[in-house]
Amino acid sequence: MKEYAFGIDLGGTTAKVGLFTTSGALLEKWEVPTDTSNAGEHILENLANAIRGKMAEKEIPAEQVEGVGIGVPGPVLNSSVVPIVCANLGGWGERNVSAQLSGLLDGLRVLVGNDANVAALGEIWMGTAKGCRSAVMVTLGTGVGGGVIVNGKVVDGTHGAGGEIGHITVNPHETAVCGCGKRGCLEQYSSATGVVRCMKKLLEENPDVDCVLRGKEFEAKDVFDAARSGDALAAREVEEMSNTLGMALANIASTTDPEMFLVGGGVARAGDVLFDPLVKHFKEYAFRSCRETPIKSASLGNDAGIYGAVRLIVGE
Repeated sequence: MKEYAFGIDLGGTTAKVGLFTTSGALLEKWEVPTDTSNAGEHILENLANAIRGKMAEKEIPAEQVEGVGIGVPGPVLNSSVVPIVCANLGGWGERNVSAQLSGLLDGLRVLVGNDANVAALGEIWMGTAKGCRSAVMVTLGTGVGGGVIVNGKVVDGTHGAGGEIGHITVNPHETAVCGCGKRGCLEQYSSATGVVRCMKKLLEENPDVDCVLRGKEFEAKDVFDAARSGDALAAREVEEMSNTLGMALANIASTTDPEMFLVGGGVARAGDVLFDPLVKHFKEYAFRSCRETPIKSASLGNDAGIYGAVRLIVGE
């Protein structure tokens, strides 16, 4: 195997880029602004320029680069094709990312994965789940992302939608519409935006109940902080959110039976006030054989995507 590889985690504002050894050592990381103008016409060109520039700076010949892995915010087919337009990339998508980026890099090998799946791959390679063969990662951020790894392989599915945990239906009676167009998705309850939405709804439904958040603009972190401090209404929201998430994880466990669940994203930083009730509810809903499956905080943070992208390239 060659000495170096690059990992890219493509986001709507910036792309995180990492230069790695093929054994998994992160040598350097930096960010490239994501140019979403003209439906993202220049995204791949800018990424190629960033990689070529780093190779020139470090005097790394192409012969020593195993390839480039890239995680993108959308479904991916055959480690190559983004089959739909990615809304948060200015309409970018529906393209063979592997072939196009490889062409811009004079034939360097390029493999592509969904960003949440790639983050899970990073955690099972060099993060909390290191040493596991099977794990499920749930990322609780603006939305709910998911990645499923079984026997060391990403479960991406026929349509590239494997691991879309955030769009499991958990409430068929929901009237509000999820960003995906469905109703009652897990993302509507357990994402950062979902926690805020549900907390506001609780405040409206309970106008006579004291709450430190009433009359204020607040974020998900504020809800968890209030619950930790003993605010009854905030604690009720955290209880309902963790119950919904615990039920979803229990259903996933009955399908994939992972060695471990990993929870990442900004909401995961809430700590015990989230994890304690989450574990309790998971055990209530889980099939008996799965009840002791550990639920742990992911450890690679924002670097999980670039680690996993490199793992696409270096394999096992």
